[in-house]
Amino acid sequence: MTSILPAVTAPEVPAQRTAVPADRPGGLPRPPERLRSSRSDLLLCGLLLVAILVVQAWNIADYPTLSDDEGTYLAQAWAVQQGRGLAHYTYWYDHPPLGWVQIALLSWIPSAVSPGSMNVGSMRAVMLVVSGVSAVLVYVLGRRLSLPRWAAGLGMVLFGLSPLAVVLQREIFLDNIAVMWLLLAFCLAASPSRHLWHHFGAGLAAAAAVLTKETMLVVLPALFVTMWRHSHRDTRKFALTGAVTACVLIGFSYPLFALLKGELLPGAGHVSLWDGIKYQMSRPGSGFILNTSSGSYGVLHSWLYYDRVLPLGGLAGALLLIVTWRWSVTARALAGPALAVAILAAVALRPNGYLPAMYVIGALPFLALVLAGGTASVAHAVLRRRRATGERRHVTGLRYALAAALALVAGAYVVPHWYDGDRTALTADANRPYRQASAWLGTRVEDPAHTRVLVDDALWLDLVHAGYRPGLGAIWFYKADLDPAVTKTMPHGWRDIDYVVASPTVRRDARDLPNVKAAIRHSEPVAVFGTGADRIEIRQVRTAAAGGAR
Repeated sequence: MTSILPAVTAPEVPAQRTAVPADRPGGLPRPPERLRSSRSDLLLCGLLLVAILVVQAWNIADYPTLSDDEGTYLAQAWAVQQGRGLAHYTYWYDHPPLGWVQIALLSWIPSAVSPGSMNVGSMRAVMLVVSGVSAVLVYVLGRRLSLPRWAAGLGMVLFGLSPLAVVLQREIFLDNIAVMWLLLAFCLAASPSRHLWHHFGAGLAAAAAVLTKETMLVVLPALFVTMWRHSHRDTRKFALTGAVTACVLIGFSYPLFALLKGELLPGAGHVSLWDGIKYQMSRPGSGFILNTSSGSYGVLHSWLYYDRVLPLGGLAGALLLIVTWRWSVTARALAGPALAVAILAAVALRPNGYLPAMYVIGALPFLALVLAGGTASVAHAVLRRRRATGERRHVTGLRYALAAALALVAGAYVVPHWYDGDRTALTADANRPYRQASAWLGTRVEDPAHTRVLVDDALWLDLVHAGYRPGLGAIWFYKADLDPAVTKTMPHGWRDIDYVVASPTVRRDARDLPNVKAAIRHSEPVAVFGTGADRIEIRQVRTAAAGGAR
């Protein structure tokens, strides 16, 4: 290695010149090497960051509706904090654990100050840190990809203030944390100074993204395209080799962890990484996304319900950049984000793939950047001056007027829709039934320590703080059928259950869980909170020796 280092570091000198290197993609102008030294960039980014954090923080605990996935990740983070292992139940390699380890670190101080506040609603506040960092990284990446200041700011606004982004970035999802690491990797890959350690760091950040949420793996080709285009030609091989090596070695720590625990391959009496991968690869698909009767179409419809501008405009922007790649400087600069959008769209368009609601989170920053980049490309074409001196002033005036008219038309469409969507996020209370159910279970059950309740993970920590025994009293409903460590404590099956908290998630998934289904069928509601499909029923099992209500 010592004989290689001088050859690697020597080419760094030309990369520091102020002149544009000959190998800079498309002859792009050099973006600011240090954004922190640009007052205009700092001021614009800072103002936009404050606006994004205010909108995302306002009413964050009450909207959107709590999800079981949020509760699962937070409960797993609580288990890490309490030294109970990697999960509050048997860890079965559903996702790599790095994601909720980070949540545990983020929520450590607030949970230490107020242990009872360790629930989904209040702990959503920790996601503001992730959202804020990601929003800044979107701006930094836009500038490093040679977007003008206004276009980088537009990308930051699209990413942080779209109603779709506000709703999803508030929730405690692993995807949000993974996107932060992925954006860091892209920023390092596009670093204007092009030091080798930046590319190694990009590989490490990419590995952290994948170990946070494994679906980020599909975006890595776009990351390496960005690294290829922004690396110095004399050190490109070393840079890419170092980045790939760093990413692979860190990524392999996960199967190595399973191997050291004796859980890499299936065997009697333990879970395995292979079974987890097999489950993820064989889980039932949700249908073709354009088939109106499929579950995937329902997911797409839910995204477009919140915002059509960012998903559809981003796809249009990516298509525009791909089509104009050969003669557009902006298109060549944004080749990486455009490729990321194309890959994610292709994966979503699989004929019978599984499409979760949070899948779009991984696409949000790239949709925002390509939409902003496409807007910048169109603006540049509209405002480009003619070479003929005699008609320059007249044509330029007309084009500025046309650009202003287009901006007004776009604003007239976007602003009302975004205003309605963000106003809902700032004012609606979707979680009142959850708070009421939590209060009832905490005050109306006489002996929580000896009462067994099936509940979804959105309420699991609330019950633990109310005195129910973790895993024995408060039982995540899936585990009553799927975890042998829990089922062996239920020798009489559903008859050993006292209450079922029938939330929409529990009612939906109970059809495939015999114990849960039987407990609901042999129970009667003693309290109902909310109405319609979103109601939460607290049902007492009729044959159980329940602690009773006061």
